[in-house]
Amino acid sequence: MTITTRLFAAALGAVALAAQAQAPIKIGEVNSYKAQPAFLEPYKKGMELAVDEVNAAGGLLGGRKLELITRDDNANPGDAVRVAEELLSREKIDVLTGTFLSHIGLALTDFAKQKKTFFLAGEPLTDKIVWTNGNAYTYRLRPSTYMQVAMLVPEAAKLKKKRWAVVYPNYEYGQSAAASFKELLKKAQPDVEFVGEQAPPLGKLEAGPVVQALIDAKPDAVFNVLFGADLSKFVREGNTRGLFTGREVVSLLTGEPEYLDPLKDETPNGWIVTGYPWNGINTNEHKAFLAAYQKKFNDYPRLGSVVGYALIKSVAAGVAKAGSTDSEKMVAAFRGLAVDTPFGRITYRPEDNQSTMGAFVGRTKNEGGKGVMVDYRYLDGAKYLPSADEVKKLRAAN
Repeated sequence: MTITTRLFAAALGAVALAAQAQAPIKIGEVNSYKAQPAFLEPYKKGMELAVDEVNAAGGLLGGRKLELITRDDNANPGDAVRVAEELLSREKIDVLTGTFLSHIGLALTDFAKQKKTFFLAGEPLTDKIVWTNGNAYTYRLRPSTYMQVAMLVPEAAKLKKKRWAVVYPNYEYGQSAAASFKELLKKAQPDVEFVGEQAPPLGKLEAGPVVQALIDAKPDAVFNVLFGADLSKFVREGNTRGLFTGREVVSLLTGEPEYLDPLKDETPNGWIVTGYPWNGINTNEHKAFLAAYQKKFNDYPRLGSVVGYALIKSVAAGVAKAGSTDSEKMVAAFRGLAVDTPFGRITYRPEDNQSTMGAFVGRTKNEGGKGVMVDYRYLDGAKYLPSADEVKKLRAAN
């Protein structure tokens, strides 16, 4: 090889290394955008805001910018796995994230295990993702069904109602939430009775028969896990038929603006809920997030916005700590990773790869024809997780 050839080859190598150093860090995101727009449109905006902030601050790994690539999973586990495979093989993504529906999240949890690729699940709430089906490659951001139910059960027990009915969407998230509620409330109040149970298919609620069946069960209180369009139908029919008159209701997720806002003047008063009172949180972290979000989108954030924003901030923190986007290094970096979010600092627990993000618990109020949360407080997710020994038993089979 001549000196000229060697110099030319060295120059090409230097150019290639420089190009690699400046190549964007591709975040592949798989989600049910068409099926669940109320949550996922704000979620995508939250991600975009965080990407902008990371890039404006100089990017990661010596100046590499973040690039977000989203794909729709059609609310189908098979499609989710297919598009995840395409993101890895064709788009050459560096990090896999996403999912909303629990059965989709479980499909990608298994995919991550099989492919030995790092996966950060943002929203799916089923406990199986980090416990019975948990694996080293999958981490989860949102507080799980168990965590949020554990936050609601002390409030339910204070009501001292003996006869309870339960209504939930008949898929992984709903089944998991209902099972946790019955188990935890029975421990807190041994004399409780579950006198009615309705489990309509997700997105296909026939509100009249479901509400009438609950009325016929003559419960003292109702635990509801329905959300989205199913929730709106349930509330409308429940108001019409008097299901909620003289009965307490404990309801998962209903205080989130994406589900509370559509209820408008039909919003029931006094339900005990988990949610997101975006206009009443006075911490410095949330004020900064709120101001930036409103400036960029001229709109108020929903809970999805916070989750999407915290997801990207988590990825950025993990890449920075790992010094790489290599899956094995990301897995190691996320163990005990601390991340600043609009809800304060969270940590990804080494025991089960679950973050300690918490939730707000309060009551609904119909205020001037619009649903809001009142009498709320933020509960730290770390206080509603099982111990390391309990987690070890839950994950033993996997």
